[in-house]
Amino acid sequence: MQRSTKIVATLGPASSDPEVLRKMLAAGVDVVRMNFSHGTAADHLARAQAVREAARVLGITVGIMCDLQGPKIRIGKFENSRIQLENGDRFILDAACTLGNQERVGLDYRELPDDVRANDVLLLDDGRIVMDVERVVGTEIHTIVRHGGELSNNKGINRQGGGLTAPALTSKDMEDIRTAATMKADFLAVSFPKSGADMYMARELMRAAGGKSLLIAKVERAEAIHALEEVMDASDGVMVARGDLAVEVGDAAVPALQKRMIRMARERNKLTITATQMMESMITSPVPTRAEVSDVANAVLDGTDAVMLSAETAAGKYPVQTVEAMSRVCLEAEKSTEFSLDREFLNRVFTRVDQSIAMAALFTAFHLKVKCIAALTQSGSTALWISRLNCGVPIYALTPEISTRYRLSLFKDTYPLMIQYVGHDREQLLQEAEDKLKSNGIVEDGDLIVLTIGEPIGKAGGTNTMKIVRVGESRAR
Repeated sequence: MQRSTKIVATLGPASSDPEVLRKMLAAGVDVVRMNFSHGTAADHLARAQAVREAARVLGITVGIMCDLQGPKIRIGKFENSRIQLENGDRFILDAACTLGNQERVGLDYRELPDDVRANDVLLLDDGRIVMDVERVVGTEIHTIVRHGGELSNNKGINRQGGGLTAPALTSKDMEDIRTAATMKADFLAVSFPKSGADMYMARELMRAAGGKSLLIAKVERAEAIHALEEVMDASDGVMVARGDLAVEVGDAAVPALQKRMIRMARERNKLTITATQMMESMITSPVPTRAEVSDVANAVLDGTDAVMLSAETAAGKYPVQTVEAMSRVCLEAEKSTEFSLDREFLNRVFTRVDQSIAMAALFTAFHLKVKCIAALTQSGSTALWISRLNCGVPIYALTPEISTRYRLSLFKDTYPLMIQYVGHDREQLLQEAEDKLKSNGIVEDGDLIVLTIGEPIGKAGGTNTMKIVRVGESRAR
């Protein structure tokens, strides 16, 4: 049984060894994530090359995602690296401080005093430290510690309820977009977007740099929740980034938001990635907790395109075992997926010919119980539309475009295959598609398949034909 849900794995020190990387990819990684918060452009370019070489040797398709750092809303450093705060302590966040102590600490984001006021609540280190703002005086934010604990260098800061004005794209991000374009990244994840305008700016910068990456909006600010529709409309997909999101909106609100975002994205023909702490315990343990297994399975049942590993594969002790465990959980959850395609069609409105053909292929494949859907595609759009509704039939996207092949690595239920045909004869192209499916062991003579194709041949966005084919039967008629 093939796994429908894709796995995104973050690269880092734990996965830098070429043999570990090869084993991770062989275990089921579909997309690797380059975290631009760490490392240099040269590091990332070298890693991208290593990934492509390992995938080539294994004969598999692995996409590359570059994840921008976004604004650094963090405290500075302490004289002794860390301090211990007790409940009721008074503590100052001071934009003018260079080296912190028990009484105060500096800020990487020097505009923070302009963004907060008395009675605001600040959450540090992913919400582990909670501070109530007493007053703001010049560069100083005077606070009272509500929930204390150990506070160390460069920990992140969130304002409960959101509202920080830091721009989504920093000068570093703009340079990193050029690096992503240079490596021909398949996906670009934009951190902390607040509106559709942030995503439009990232797209323009990517285009100006000559890149063609699909844009993934990381939904992690409260403002992004309020502008969810416009953020989605300006993006190719969304990442449910549950870490910072939970700090801003409250952890109890995240599960329902996750389901809502996945549902909205699928309705809008967008991609979805569910991320953060999915198998966190496997950073130090060779097996996941039962709660983590349920978390991954629920994301699969929600209909996410992909589930993501962060520190588990970037810095954990068991990167290969983590990928293997996640793959097992996804496969098991997919066995219990219910197919209710007829109900899904009730409120669908199709305004484009190519989208209508995609929906017709879905409906036909579901009711005829064909062996597979074969979408001959230049841009990948037809395969994307077919993959938004689950009909229980695998989708093989056959494309002559290398960039499209790698984009397809993130689409749920979709498996890319390269075809070589460059001509205008429809029957020859259909024969090559059938031969490709047979040579890969996907179909055999007598199997029923649904084919989608566009005419004239080779025109992107021109899918206008659906054909039901019994493999092996002559089409010379």
